[in-house]
Amino acid sequence: MKRIYIVRHGQTYINRYNKMQGWCDTPLTTAGIEGAEEAGKALHDVSFDIALSSDLKRASDTCETIMKYNVNKDELQHIASPFFREQFYGYFEGMDSEMAWRMIGGSHGYATRQEMFKHESIDTIKDWIKEADPYHQAEDAEEYWSRMENGLKMISELDGAENILLVTHGFTIRSLWYRYGDNIPLVPGPKNASITVMTMSDKGDIKIPIWNKMHL
Repeated sequence: MKRIYIVRHGQTYINRYNKMQGWCDTPLTTAGIEGAEEAGKALHDVSFDIALSSDLKRASDTCETIMKYNVNKDELQHIASPFFREQFYGYFEGMDSEMAWRMIGGSHGYATRQEMFKHESIDTIKDWIKEADPYHQAEDAEEYWSRMENGLKMISELDGAENILLVTHGFTIRSLWYRYGDNIPLVPGPKNASITVMTMSDKGDIKIPIWNKMHL
């Protein structure tokens, strides 16, 4: 049985300014660095076999900070992969979040993302993002999960790795909650530097019990 400790990256400047941050990237704020350090201290005694992250800098930097505190830090390898990136928001990248979500959900009767997350599936929302993007370059559900499933396959093929650190992104963690969680509410979403524990059996069965979700 594999245990994957999923950490959302620390706060970035775009997070602080409440803008859409998918594949665009900004550095961690001072609070973001401190959040990564707190996550590292909380996970200090988990002897990680490997560290994985999105290849976006905010996730990779958070991962490196957590690794510095780990009991197994001297032997820990870090692999950064695009498989674990955030949802790609296309035209909406860098836009004010509330404005973007209104553009995405407005034609479907939703003025806020909170209402959408309460009443619609993650996959429906992903499809609406692509639909609302005037360039239609944002990821829809099929495109997103095709990428993410490659990442999960990578994890399943890590022979001998039982405790795995994975640093990724807020909407991606929400997506994993939705698909593999035990009725985890999607509102509010995961805080920066929060920890979610996911299990993967030898048969590839994935589970996120609600009681394993921790916010620092």
